Amino acid sequence: MATSEMTAGETAVFVPHGRHLIAGEWVGAGATFRSEPASGPAHDFAVGTPELVDRACEAAEAAFWSYGYSSREERAAFLEAIADEIEARAAPITEIGTQETGLPAGRLEGERGRTTGQLRLFASHIREGDYLDRRVDKALPDRKPLPRPDIRLMQRPIGPVAVFGASNFPLAFSAAGGDTAAALAAGCPVVVKGHSAHPGTGEIVAEAVNAARTRLGIHPGVFSLVQGGNRKVGEALVTHPRIKAVGFTGSLGGGRALFDLCAARPEPIPFFGELGSVNPMFLLPEAVKARGGAIAEGWAGSLTMGAGQFCTNPGIAVIRADQAQGFAEAATAALGKVGAQVMLTEGIARAYRDGTARIAGGAGVRELLATACDRRQATPQLFLVEAAAWVSNHALAEEVFGPLGLIVTVADEAEMIEVAKSFEGQLTATLHLDAGDTALARRLLPVLERKAGRVLANGFPTGVEVCDAMVHGGPYPASTNFGATSVGTLSIRRFLRPVSYQNLPADVLPDDLAV
Repeated sequence: MATSEMTAGETAVFVPHGRHLIAGEWVGAGATFRSEPASGPAHDFAVGTPELVDRACEAAEAAFWSYGYSSREERAAFLEAIADEIEARAAPITEIGTQETGLPAGRLEGERGRTTGQLRLFASHIREGDYLDRRVDKALPDRKPLPRPDIRLMQRPIGPVAVFGASNFPLAFSAAGGDTAAALAAGCPVVVKGHSAHPGTGEIVAEAVNAARTRLGIHPGVFSLVQGGNRKVGEALVTHPRIKAVGFTGSLGGGRALFDLCAARPEPIPFFGELGSVNPMFLLPEAVKARGGAIAEGWAGSLTMGAGQFCTNPGIAVIRADQAQGFAEAATAALGKVGAQVMLTEGIARAYRDGTARIAGGAGVRELLATACDRRQATPQLFLVEAAAWVSNHALAEEVFGPLGLIVTVADEAEMIEVAKSFEGQLTATLHLDAGDTALARRLLPVLERKAGRVLANGFPTGVEVCDAMVHGGPYPASTNFGATSVGTLSIRRFLRPVSYQNLPADVLPDDLAV
């Protein structure tokens, strides 16, 4: 590790060396960029280039011929070793992560636990083997009028995968985050395009991955990290002929541009982009009567968690107009107690201010809570609009990345359903309901399950459980592939494809199919 010397009782101090990891070698030459931390010292990092991308992708292809055909146990051991190496660097990861992002130490520690936890979960999952979806149709030589051959099916890894680090999750969705863990579990080498908002965090996590790889004797091309670079670096990565799929979490504009590049390749490849969502909540009448104030306070907490920089941030609350005043007052009071929070980058803070202005300027929008914020800080904003004005102005339904809430009032149940139908694809949709709301909830559910990848009741969508049953994705524009998830064990399936084996001798079949 690139850390300073320590004596007993001292805290580890991580000093980045600012280089790329290309197939087991730390490479740094040419232009550099300087990090822009929320606190602490800035550091210089080498700028990525298309040439470095090419080296990393060719190394990943070379690694696939061994890693793609390794055993499930070997890959599970690798995932667990990465988790161990990340935990061994816990203190310096927290230190530089908090400096670069402005996130509190507790948040980084929790995110580190999620990152290592999902690596270990995926290791356990692939050991069990169910993800292979093995199917066997044994030969029927006496079948009339024609015999049936022996046909066996199994999921196989697709090849090298490109992963783009996310700004808002420097650990769980970046160098060794969910996309990387899923690809490695599937048997696919990974080339990571590090996010420039937290290059030091990406570097130390890459060191952890490389240490695990070295310890287990795995091909060095199995993991590379390319730092920084302009748009051409990302374009070079998604268009490289060795790359067979892309995992991305980020903005709609950036993700759509990369998606289009993937589709336009001579060999089109899947682009698994998680692009954004406003995550609407539907507040049903009986629930509002019973506990509207508590729901408002809970919403305020979810809306401002992490300065609102979660893809599952519930930005819109839909409520009947005759119940809106009390709810709005409670939400305004709760949000008014929340102070300024540091955002991940000055660019994100600037986009939040622009988004706030866009919402505030919408026809029929009423301002309930307006707070001032500047530079890298964010404070809560709250607005209200009637359903007709909201439906007629698509800009009001576009994500504002930050702690901004919009209350949409409806006249009756029919208008609430029409508002639900007007939404584009979402990561989540929430029903707040009591027993007396069952009939309306049953009418809304078919609409919401067409709109969202996850439908939840009487809770808040911030906080995505990493488990077998989780779907973190949804219809476009929430994600570019409605049949996939970027969280949970099902995410591994993104980087696999089915192969049928017909009449292959048992001693030729892959070991996992020779049953």
